[in-house]
Amino acid sequence: MPYRRSGALYSAMASIVFCSTVVMNAPASATDGYFQNGYGMKSIGMGGVSYALSSGGMNGANNPASASFAESQVDLGVYLFSPDRGAQRSGNAYGLNGSVTSGDSLFAIPEIGLLYHLNDTWSTGLTVYGNGGMNTTYPGGQIPANTCGLGAPASNLLCGQGKLGVNLNQVIIAPTLSYKAASNFSVAVAPQLLAQQFSASGLQAFSGYSAAPADLTNRGASYSYGAGLKFGAFWVASPLVTLGLTYQTEISASKFSNYSGLFAAPLHVPANLGFGVSLHPGSSLTLAADFERIFYGDVRSIANQSSSASPLGTINGPGFGWSSINIFKVGVSYVLSPSWTVRAGYNYSDNPISTRNVTFNILTPAVVQHHASVGATYQLDAKTQLTVAYNHAFQQTMSGATSPLLPGGGTDRIRLSEDEVGLAIAYHF
Repeated sequence: MPYRRSGALYSAMASIVFCSTVVMNAPASATDGYFQNGYGMKSIGMGGVSYALSSGGMNGANNPASASFAESQVDLGVYLFSPDRGAQRSGNAYGLNGSVTSGDSLFAIPEIGLLYHLNDTWSTGLTVYGNGGMNTTYPGGQIPANTCGLGAPASNLLCGQGKLGVNLNQVIIAPTLSYKAASNFSVAVAPQLLAQQFSASGLQAFSGYSAAPADLTNRGASYSYGAGLKFGAFWVASPLVTLGLTYQTEISASKFSNYSGLFAAPLHVPANLGFGVSLHPGSSLTLAADFERIFYGDVRSIANQSSSASPLGTINGPGFGWSSINIFKVGVSYVLSPSWTVRAGYNYSDNPISTRNVTFNILTPAVVQHHASVGATYQLDAKTQLTVAYNHAFQQTMSGATSPLLPGGGTDRIRLSEDEVGLAIAYHF
């Protein structure tokens, strides 16, 4: 391998290892549940479609088999993510009412990918990406002193003290190996190596419902690790039609030891299945559509009903009541000139949260369903591309009866909207 190519490869590897620590500390967007709605700037600009498109260095997050049909390259990007989330309670007989908006409304999230063709048959790569995450940081003091109990100080919306919220970050390192079985067909596997970080605060009022109250809240950052596999197939059926299929196993994770009194089970990453088709009716136009299913309902820590009578931190204890969801994505790209390509897309996601679980999901108000995006790529030179993307998740609200764990009844309401804008550079070597 020539020295210049080797140097570029090693420099990219060093950047990926360094930047993975940055991804770990940046909460990812909560669009399709808590998964991102797209991985890679080109995908984000097309509504998140990716399964039947060449993903370049981001193949390990999308369809790893697409690696066989992209050029050797390194992708480096970052997007700014700004969520607007809030919660409100009204009609509580004991005065546990209030309204609050979360702070921490701007996050910088990097993306890193590398793809290299070993020969005409085998391709390899490495993708580091934020799989998903959630952050809420509500200030305390909405409920007046003595309202949550005699002598209780001014409290947050869940009757705890101080700030209320959670912070979940998930980073996945995905090495890829793709095999081109025919000139128009490839299969691939990408191990998904998970590191995740979690913290929670302001949940003191639930200590009496926890099997391990000392490990329920305000325990700082806790870490968990796990592994799974993503499989992919990519078929260029004709010059007009390309098909893609992926399946990611559940990523089994270790427990958050600092929060054994909160979670019913380890916070595994749910399995997900995706299918995509892209159409190429001309040399300039590409139309694409994806279907994805995320199996949140199979992960106890997420899926257990928040009304469960078992203690927090036990296998049947309360969770967030999330259901598995279906996601539909459509996107279009058009080559305006040798220098410019433009994109647009739309993403619809089921809501994983039901009305009877709204109170616990004040912590995780992942209720957005409609997303619209635009993007563009500029060819700087023969080897270098610059891509920008913008995505907006339209505000969604949900209301439900206040949990019986808080006395006095009432109605809880949560809301979420999101904006993200990103920039990425791809260097082909």
